Amino acid sequence: MSLLTGLPVIWQTALLLTASNIFMTFAWYAHLKNLNDKPWWIAALLSWGIALFEYLLQVPANRIGHQELNLAQLKILQEVITLTVFVPFAIYYMQQPVKLDYLWAALCILGAVYFIFRSA
Repeated sequence: MSLLTGLPVIWQTALLLTASNIFMTFAWYAHLKNLNDKPWWIAALLSWGIALFEYLLQVPANRIGHQELNLAQLKILQEVITLTVFVPFAIYYMQQPVKLDYLWAALCILGAVYFIFRSA
C-alpha cells in the first residue's frame, strides 16, 4: 500500500477497490467460461482462492476510504467500480454482446453517485 500513500484518500480507495473488483469479477464469473466442464465444487474452491485476493485489497480499501467517506459513499463508489469493471469483462472476456442496458444502468448509478455525494 505504500505506493498509494501519497495519493488522496479517495484515489487510494478507488484504486484498491478497482483491483479488488477485478479479482471479484473473475472469482464470480470466470468459472462460467473456464470451468464449465468441471464439477461445481472445483469452481467454488478456485473462486474462493481468487476471492482471497479480492478481500486482501477490499478490506484495506474500505478502511482507508472510511477515513473521509461515509458508508453510503463507500458503497456507491464500489457499485460504480463494479459496473466499470464488469462491462469490459462481460464484453471482452466473456464475449457477451454490448447492450444499451449497460448505458441505462450506468446512468442510474451516476444518479446514485450524485445523490450520495451531493451533500459531501
